[in-house]
Amino acid sequence: MPASTAPPVTKTRPAVEASAIRKISIRLVPFVALMFFVNYLDRTAVSFAEPNGMGQDLSLTAAQFGFASGIFFLGYIVLEVPSNMALHRFGARRWLARIMVSWGIVSLLFTWVDSSGQLYTLRFLLGVAEAGFFPGAILFLSQWVPSRHRTKILGLFYLAQPLTTVFGAPLAGWLIGHHGLFGLEGWRVMFLFVSIPAILLGVIAWFYLIDRPADAKWLTTDERDWLTEELAAENADKTGHQGQHAKGDLKAAFTNGRVWILAVVYFGFVYGLYALAFFLPTIINGFQEQYDTTFSVMDKAWI
Repeated sequence: MPASTAPPVTKTRPAVEASAIRKISIRLVPFVALMFFVNYLDRTAVSFAEPNGMGQDLSLTAAQFGFASGIFFLGYIVLEVPSNMALHRFGARRWLARIMVSWGIVSLLFTWVDSSGQLYTLRFLLGVAEAGFFPGAILFLSQWVPSRHRTKILGLFYLAQPLTTVFGAPLAGWLIGHHGLFGLEGWRVMFLFVSIPAILLGVIAWFYLIDRPADAKWLTTDERDWLTEELAAENADKTGHQGQHAKGDLKAAFTNGRVWILAVVYFGFVYGLYALAFFLPTIINGFQEQYDTTFSVMDKAWI
């Protein structure tokens, strides 16, 4: 008798779900988190530069440094919502790549800043260039996983922010320690080398990221079909028509009480976060006089 041939093994729906989420966690989340790591480091690099030569070289007062730190968010506020609307129009891959390259170029220009006026201008332009990255990255990842998996996926992504302090501060300190490289002060060397990764990652993102699960060749057909169906069902449930956003979404968002309550909560959170992010290196620098001791640049970074 001829040997019987067994039918191909078909994965169960839970197995397809687990496999798809695992691949997304490995393939997309670390890369987007790395983008966020570089984003946050570039945004707060000025805090490491000020007490390590920039403040003295540019003759900055504490008020001027505070203004330079804060004016970043003025440009950020102006273009935050338009930037995310552009992300919808042009696709996350193109728009996130554009954001990274443009902010990397602006950040690179800090290497040659020589006055407080130039510092204010570049900080404002950095906010304009970076506007939309963080919410855009959140939106991008949300469009890849059903709602029940987003807490885990976004939690893994958000780890990049504390890791920027854990690893970014010593990295900034190490770079500042290379005073004289290319004839530059240490703080200028730091700006030079923390900016280049943003430009490179932006170029890589253009080719590496994919806008929709349906186009991901690294997913199996079953995984693509499952993700597409799940996300389409959620979209239809939220908007009332498959894959389309309801008209008036922008107005509805700005008149939604829940949005404003969460905005106030988030304001309270980031107010303290950025007060520390921008001024902690300066505070640590002041410990030297207070406790009659001396810290190296790397000591300050590790503290």
